[in-house]
Amino acid sequence: MSEILIGGIEKRQIVIADYDPRWPAKFDHHAALISHALGTKALVIEHVGSTSVPGLAAKPIIDIDVLVADSADEATYLEPLLAAGYSLRVREPDWHEHRMLRTPELDVHIHVFSSGCAEFTRHVQFRNWLLTHDEDRLLYESVKRKLAHEDWPDMNAYASAKSEIVEAILTRTAAAENPPSI
Repeated sequence: MSEILIGGIEKRQIVIADYDPRWPAKFDHHAALISHALGTKALVIEHVGSTSVPGLAAKPIIDIDVLVADSADEATYLEPLLAAGYSLRVREPDWHEHRMLRTPELDVHIHVFSSGCAEFTRHVQFRNWLLTHDEDRLLYESVKRKLAHEDWPDMNAYASAKSEIVEAILTRTAAAENPPSI
């Protein structure tokens, strides 16, 4: 139960593809599978990440956030997701009790968080900001395309390299939601 990265580090080429209008339908398909597998245990199922933003180039991997009552309580959701064909890849008890499952094709990542998790809120805020702020969407895309040309030991290293631009954009979302008082 203590293993964080199930199966060890995997070196994969980072490929950024132009936006594919089929991505929302792929999300809908997997959201239905997850909903069927978990029933009411899936409190929220959201399409997040770059594939959820029309016009944004992305790694062609659908990111789905699923909120459950307690993501540390794997007995309540893990087996039905495994039975639906997903495999557990990440178990992070020290980071929001995050679990990540994926398809055998490696083209869908399911991130499981507990209800009320701040990281889920950040994912949704980031997506919503990019949906309505073209300049940040273009900036984020340019950084991703630049970073994709570098040699990364794994996807986590690539994701970490994007953290500076992600945090800068999230700072703008927070400032827009809470403007300074005069």
